[in-house]
Amino acid sequence: MKDEKRRKGYYEDVTTTLVKYTFHTRFFLSRLTRRSKIAKKIIDRILFQDDEVYVLPNKNTIHNTKKETITANIEINQSFEKDDSEFVPSEIIKEVIKEASDIVIMHKCLCRSSANCKDYPHDFGCIFIGPASKKIASKYGRTASVEEALAHVDKADELGLSHVIGRNKIDSVWMNVRPKEELLTICHCCPCCCLWKVLPDLDDDISNKVKRLDDVEVHPVNDNCRMCKKCLGDNVCFGGAISLEDGKITIDQDKCVGCGHCVQKCKFDAIELTYTQKSVDSVLNRIGELVDYKK
Repeated sequence: MKDEKRRKGYYEDVTTTLVKYTFHTRFFLSRLTRRSKIAKKIIDRILFQDDEVYVLPNKNTIHNTKKETITANIEINQSFEKDDSEFVPSEIIKEVIKEASDIVIMHKCLCRSSANCKDYPHDFGCIFIGPASKKIASKYGRTASVEEALAHVDKADELGLSHVIGRNKIDSVWMNVRPKEELLTICHCCPCCCLWKVLPDLDDDISNKVKRLDDVEVHPVNDNCRMCKKCLGDNVCFGGAISLEDGKITIDQDKCVGCGHCVQKCKFDAIELTYTQKSVDSVLNRIGELVDYKK
């Protein structure tokens, strides 16, 4: 679809302004979901109903990543053609993009621009794919080829951003595109401004809609730790999983979403991300069930 034929985006002019001036209240609103059943029901229904998103660590965490050996035979269906190169979790995004019928790259990141991010570019936006992406107003996104979208993912890795992929109702709401079952979100998240920084404050029924890959785990390597405590900073862990206990860094696996930001932050190889390939097929199939995006 040619961009000049897209909607003008008058609705989005209102919603983006609303988001910009209310973004700083996101933690307060998230805490309301724990304090009030009514608030939880309203916020969930408006912004998160039927959501399911997966967090994928940045490719550049590979410098401190251990790829575990798989002894079982892993069957990969036709949606993922495995070759002899080393697989990294963010490659899941590329496999989805290669099958996409419609692709739009946003002109800017709504989260970073709303938070006036100081460390990452505002003009590096999300990718949206699927038939509903054709309804995105041209002033907010541009039509992209598969090759352009793949290069965009590589750039996100270079910038040190983690990835979130799945069905996210809030995107269909602020961009006024329907149905949500035809819009797949691929966010490139910084550790300081991402909407999902609210995870520790959200009611568990909502926060559990954000999932890490089944086989991704993040562990401290205490023998390497120099106790610089940079991993404990506010702008590191999405899930609030890292803490200092008995003089040692600990990571709560129930809270960790596997974004890998702590791995990148540590300069002493004191945090290790491990993964296998076993969840690739299941995640690709699950994404296909959530959103109709294929050619």
